Amino acid sequence: MTTPDLDLTAAKPGRHPLRHRALALDARLFRAVAARRGRGARWAPPGPGGGADHGVVWLAAAAALAASRTPRARRAATRGLASTALAALATRALGPRPVRRPPALAPYPLLRRLRPVTTSFPSGRAARAAAFAAGVALESPAWGAVTAPVAGSVALARVRDRAHFPSEVVAGAALGVGAAFALRALVPTRGQTIPPAHPRAEVPALLEGDGLVLVANTASGTAERARALRDALPRAEVVECAPHEVPAELEKAAARARVLGVCGGDGTVNTAARVALRCGVPLAVLPGGTLNHFAHDLGVEDVRDLARALRQGDAVRVDVGRFSCGDRHGVFLNTCSVGVYPELVRERERFSHRIGGWPAGVLAALRVLRADRHPLAAEFRGRTRPLWLLFAGNGTYHRMGLAPGRRVDLADGQLDVRVVHGGRRPAVRLLAAALAGPLTRSPAHAAVQVGRLRLDHVAPGTLLAYDGEVTEVEGRVTLEKLPEALKVYRPITGY
Repeated sequence: MTTPDLDLTAAKPGRHPLRHRALALDARLFRAVAARRGRGARWAPPGPGGGADHGVVWLAAAAALAASRTPRARRAATRGLASTALAALATRALGPRPVRRPPALAPYPLLRRLRPVTTSFPSGRAARAAAFAAGVALESPAWGAVTAPVAGSVALARVRDRAHFPSEVVAGAALGVGAAFALRALVPTRGQTIPPAHPRAEVPALLEGDGLVLVANTASGTAERARALRDALPRAEVVECAPHEVPAELEKAAARARVLGVCGGDGTVNTAARVALRCGVPLAVLPGGTLNHFAHDLGVEDVRDLARALRQGDAVRVDVGRFSCGDRHGVFLNTCSVGVYPELVRERERFSHRIGGWPAGVLAALRVLRADRHPLAAEFRGRTRPLWLLFAGNGTYHRMGLAPGRRVDLADGQLDVRVVHGGRRPAVRLLAAALAGPLTRSPAHAAVQVGRLRLDHVAPGTLLAYDGEVTEVEGRVTLEKLPEALKVYRPITGY
């Protein structure tokens, strides 16, 4: 069986020799793929191109990635879908053009049963396939290697199913990859926003975990992570305990450990940091709670990251925030706040054990914002002001493009202070402050970076939240930094 010649008369070879040669090469490639399909017509399965018509393949792939329940995979899935959406918008904006060279392949029985030829430049489905694979790869090269064959199969199917010429598929793929990189320019990947590896800390390298004692808070669902750590570092000691036992177990572990490890949420990590500071031992943090802001901003997302840092002896010094009020004091690795947010934390804790963390957070926000209340009155920077919220971050929080705020330097010596001014309607004020984003001043909020902050005349019973914990303060409250006070393991290489 032979393949009929393609009509290339529109190329006008006398006037456009380069275009003629390009079209001729395009036609030969097309015929080669079509002939292979024709010879295998009895057994060749249909390609995945049909399932990719409306993004079904990519939605399913994203769901599969998200089901792995790792932050890196979830980010890869999100970026892949966002890149696909951007590629789809780009192809529609360009308006794929019909081309004057329909492939004449009617002699093949199977090809006659396929959907009609709809050649256009560029291929929209190839663009979406390449965009998804490239977006995933930019966030996670390992997952990108898994999705690339699927994307390649979709692109190849467009030629095999006589819907596009190779050049149209290549152009579509190039457009898709370009969309993924354009999105990365707007919203940087995690690898682009890794904290700087300074100042480096001298810590022991634990090739098999000898000398590491890790305390795991079982309430955070850490059993699987603890087993994975034992597999990665067989000589490490792992102590699993209930939440009320965590402080005592951390004290015991610090007394016999070369490196104190902790697995849990931000509250558990805060407790471990206090013990590590007091005992002068380096800290190894394995994220294990609902919120793991410190570990993620540090660049540690899973057992693989922490094990690599421990084996190589990679660590940095990070700042620690400290608050004091009379004889009451504490430290914070993430944030410290007064006003509406501590009340929200307390309300959330009332319901979280019954309905779960996220539903409890929504319910708490509704209850707090709907309540009849007055703003906090406190003296801030020499002036008494009504405040709905004062937030102090341990290090400067940044908005990375359209992504949520995070820190890229954990040793910058700054408290990132955000203030929401008082007014009649707290919900409107807080929403306006959130929308203001990186603006340093607006009618609703102000933002400054300082090394030390003092609040005077704080009313008795005022709640202060730090790393998810809540305490009461009154009178004078001082917030300050302990520069480069804590040694923490984090991977420096291998990203």
